[in-house]
Amino acid sequence: MIPDLQSSILCDDVRQERNGKFILIGLFDTLGVPAFPAVFQRICLVNRWCCGEGRFTQHSRIIRPDGNALARGKPVTVVLANAEATATSVEFFVNVRFETEGTYWVEVLLEDDLRLRYPLRARAVKRPASP
Repeated sequence: MIPDLQSSILCDDVRQERNGKFILIGLFDTLGVPAFPAVFQRICLVNRWCCGEGRFTQHSRIIRPDGNALARGKPVTVVLANAEATATSVEFFVNVRFETEGTYWVEVLLEDDLRLRYPLRARAVKRPASP
């Protein structure tokens, strides 16, 4: 049974406690930078799968405003033992270079089928003038 993607979140970092709980640090949906190009040393993508059963392969990518791939994640195996199980995957995109301001897209695929696509805005932000 193909699972549902319960959530997909971008953040700066992820930690996991001893009891298994995940701590997400610095959640975002927009990248504000002083100038372009801008390089992000690390972007974390956290996906939570549920309501499925079996072994699946997840692929994730960040798409440029022109429709071409900016970054591709490595294949991630998602295993759900039964329909009540959940699986949380954490991916790290490293040294991602955003050349221009615009709307980028995060895509999450399962078995090569697009399951979710959402915007990631990159904007130039002016720093406040010093007093």
